[in-house]
Amino acid sequence: MAADSAELQRRALRQLEQFEVLMRNGHFDYGNGFHGRVYLNPHQLFRHPSTIWRLAQDLLDILPDDLLGQTEVVAGPVMGGALLAHTLAGLLDGRRALTHPPCSFAPFTQSAGDFTLRNFYAREMAGKRVLIADDVRNTGKTFEHCAELVRKTGGTVLATVEICDRMEAMTGAGVQNYALAEYKAPENFAEADCPMCRSGEPITTF
Repeated sequence: MAADSAELQRRALRQLEQFEVLMRNGHFDYGNGFHGRVYLNPHQLFRHPSTIWRLAQDLLDILPDDLLGQTEVVAGPVMGGALLAHTLAGLLDGRRALTHPPCSFAPFTQSAGDFTLRNFYAREMAGKRVLIADDVRNTGKTFEHCAELVRKTGGTVLATVEICDRMEAMTGAGVQNYALAEYKAPENFAEADCPMCRSGEPITTF
């Protein structure tokens, strides 16, 4: 990785803490039966549009030029991924010649716990080259599911990108992944085995 890209990643990690997106040393209930010390707060990330706009600019800067040149659609899961994808699509067009065909945006929605793609956006993706974006990568399952939907439409997944990678992905979309910031999260605990609960430490609220 180029030195300037590495510096962008270091700066992004500092900004995530500065903007209180990356919250460390708390006692967080993730709502899925697990507790942990670290929480990535998407509400802080998207509260001010300028925050995601700046981070999205930096994310584009670390992506290869050929990838940016090939991208025809930027797609992401609601809410955070879709907001990021929409921002990236607009900023990408701002870097291109006026004669270049505009980049499209497509959101993946959730229904009954799984991701879906409305027919309108599925038709838009058919035969197109797609970049999938999300605010954070955890296990990689979201990217995997979204990539399956793109391929079912006849689209091609170019890569996956995110603001922050928690470095715990177990699966992926079968393409190169790019992260603006990487943060190795500490161990999570099943609620019944949580040492913070046993010690009486209150759940962090915000």
